[in-house]
Amino acid sequence: MRRDQLRNEIFTIPDENTFVAKALEVFRYQYEENTIYRKFVDGFKSNIDAVDTIEKIPFLPVELFKTHEIKTGNFSEQKIFTSSGTTSSQSSSHFVRDIKIYEETFIKSFETFYGNPGEYVFLALLPSYLERSGSSLIFMMEELIKLSGDKRSGFFLEEFDRLFEILSRLKAEKRKTILIGVTYALIDFVEAFQINFPELIVMETGGMKGKRKEMIRAEVHELIKPRFGVEKIHSEYGMTELLSQSYSFGNGIFKTPPWMRVLCREMYDPLQYCNFGATGGLNIVDLANIDSCSFVSTQDLGKVYANHSFEIIGRFDDSDIRGCNLMVE
Repeated sequence: MRRDQLRNEIFTIPDENTFVAKALEVFRYQYEENTIYRKFVDGFKSNIDAVDTIEKIPFLPVELFKTHEIKTGNFSEQKIFTSSGTTSSQSSSHFVRDIKIYEETFIKSFETFYGNPGEYVFLALLPSYLERSGSSLIFMMEELIKLSGDKRSGFFLEEFDRLFEILSRLKAEKRKTILIGVTYALIDFVEAFQINFPELIVMETGGMKGKRKEMIRAEVHELIKPRFGVEKIHSEYGMTELLSQSYSFGNGIFKTPPWMRVLCREMYDPLQYCNFGATGGLNIVDLANIDSCSFVSTQDLGKVYANHSFEIIGRFDDSDIRGCNLMVE
């Protein structure tokens, strides 16, 4: 079966030429098997056979995940991930045919950048995500916590006393630890507690969620770093409409796993692409989205660099405020 073959090849891409070839295969497969995407592509009135580079692939607007079931093929989903959205907007939905693809995606992505998750303790300070259902981030963290194998791994709401106590013990043990938190909750914590734990990986995700005034990333990091005693703040970039994650080791520069690429489109001419380092809208190729759409035009503004890294610098003015490291610079 074509889908099964493509699915099995997603995570074994060795180089750029292979990535491009696989992306074009996935494009043609999704054009044939995804009714919504095919209607969108047909609106360009372009010759499908002439699509021979990633830049020529039409990217589906992320907003359509709010109004349509974006499915490639006919299937009954195992899981539906939903976005938080805002009180005045409709949530996005991602219909996941095979949850094992998502598990393989976030595990392999984590291993690519950080190594074996079994070597870490995971402390998740994600109150706004825990307070609703359907979060793909919560699902990912639940699985990473299981893989950790350490009973101290887990979620925290506003139990700052307990979190500080666990961090202190882990510091004394020199235990590899990742504290991942929604940005406003990390700030709340460091306003109550400080700890000098230089080996700690502090990873922010998700922005202020309306809980605090938005701040630029550099300000947030400069506020948090000295109160954890760390030299840099890591970040995770992900969204409901994608199955893959990108990670930053500091300074807001993200790297993608081998099956994912980010392109930068012109803000006022979305069919043209920016030069490296210029600001524009971000288009994302996520081959793990084999059962939805692998070519998504986001409402994030950013820059893409020649080595495939990228940064987020804001969002289009008329787009919803949501997660994915929303901090305007």
